[in-house]
Amino acid sequence: MEPQETLTDRPDGIRVAIPFAAIVLAMLPAVLDQTILATALPTIAGDLGSLSDVSWVVTAYVVAAAASMPLWGKLGDRHGRKLLLETSLATFIVSSALCAAAQDITELVVLRMVQGAAAGGLMTLAMAAVGDLVSPRERGRYQGYIAAVFAIATVVGPLIGGVLVESASWRWVFLVNLPVGIAALAGLRLRPPAPPTERPEVPLDALGAALLAAATAAFMLTCILAGDRYAWDSAQILGLTVATLVLSGALLIRERRAADPIVPFHLLRTPAVAIPSVALFLATAALFAITVFVPLLLQTATGATPTEAGLLLAPAMLGITISTTLSGRSIARTGRYKRFPIAGLALMTAALGLLAAAASDPQAVTIGACLIVFGLGFGMVTQVLITAVQNTVERRELGIAMAVTGFFRGLGGAVGAAVLGAVFAAQAGSSVSDTGSGLGSVVRGDVIDGAQGVFLIAAPLAAIALLVVLRLPEAHLRTKVEPARKNSNRADEFRPKEVSTQT
Repeated sequence: MEPQETLTDRPDGIRVAIPFAAIVLAMLPAVLDQTILATALPTIAGDLGSLSDVSWVVTAYVVAAAASMPLWGKLGDRHGRKLLLETSLATFIVSSALCAAAQDITELVVLRMVQGAAAGGLMTLAMAAVGDLVSPRERGRYQGYIAAVFAIATVVGPLIGGVLVESASWRWVFLVNLPVGIAALAGLRLRPPAPPTERPEVPLDALGAALLAAATAAFMLTCILAGDRYAWDSAQILGLTVATLVLSGALLIRERRAADPIVPFHLLRTPAVAIPSVALFLATAALFAITVFVPLLLQTATGATPTEAGLLLAPAMLGITISTTLSGRSIARTGRYKRFPIAGLALMTAALGLLAAAASDPQAVTIGACLIVFGLGFGMVTQVLITAVQNTVERRELGIAMAVTGFFRGLGGAVGAAVLGAVFAAQAGSSVSDTGSGLGSVVRGDVIDGAQGVFLIAAPLAAIALLVVLRLPEAHLRTKVEPARKNSNRADEFRPKEVSTQT
């Protein structure tokens, strides 16, 4: 019988907590950045450009992050994650300082692209590093801790951003990343230095990485800009669509010939990776119905301010924290995980259906109750599916596997925003956009109709994800970290060297 002792069960489990805390702290700037920045965008628009121009500050970051994830994952698998995580964090810190010093909107957008690319590395490499650090059975519990930190950051971020903008300057929404990032960098540097890595036997698929990044950027720009800045049948959108198809075709041809392809087709053909990736895509798309349209509904129907509407999302974050923590502890105890995303997606579907019903006469208490149900569901989906993927792949491919899950989540967000935004526009009609920034009683009914349409579309997305997860194979969760193999490219970097990992 396999021994049940894990790294975190040992007396020296505290040695795992130190690098884990550094890893979480490394991810924190990337998580806080978007939530803090949201409240500063109107002020940035007034200083550097217009509201239409400042939207590129967000778009550049999101597209660069998604497009760079596969490359970061592959580099981490080939050369070790510790140095690359430090590099991406240092790049994020420097680019944050430069963003704070930007003098025009073009300069800020370019720097946000660099910052987004660094954030893609932070998220991908940090999630893979957690897989290096603890055994598969313990990963659910540690992923729960990460989700709790993210949930808190989502609620606290807008408040911090509002305080910084009102009491200091919008530039401080970037400067606040510096102390957090420097502290995380110091924590990562405290770990013992990694020994030299073995030189990869085949060269990096640089052309494949470039084609993937370009195809991803074209696709995401199509989703973000179509129906908003440009009409679906405009020359710009048609050009982006053609570029997406051409670049995707060239990528497929290239990857079939590459010795070490950047796109892990062999992983995508594995049900244990493909099914979670599709489910994450759909769940993230459904999530946008909550994060984007619930605050809009509350502002319109209840007269809440933007800050108050953001705070009313706290029940969802509370639900996510509770369910992720409890499911992670259960997985660590029993080794079973499939039932959690099934239950979670069922709760998400029910919550979105209830929101569609409650939107006709929205009350803060009713909406809050629905958000708690949604949060309880969503908390059992994302981190658990990531744990399932980490349990399946070999450690030498852990980085690219985490890049795949992050990539599909990014695509899900872009597609979800585009589809649900189109549904909202179609249901609400032109009066909402004609009103400008005001959300008075004239358009209240239109906004309610639009939000109901969004919830009614998002609910089937969650239901489809539920049907997909039903086919997820449930493999036995190992209670030991997989030993590093030859040419595994230093998956041991984050793990305490005194702890044996023999199964």
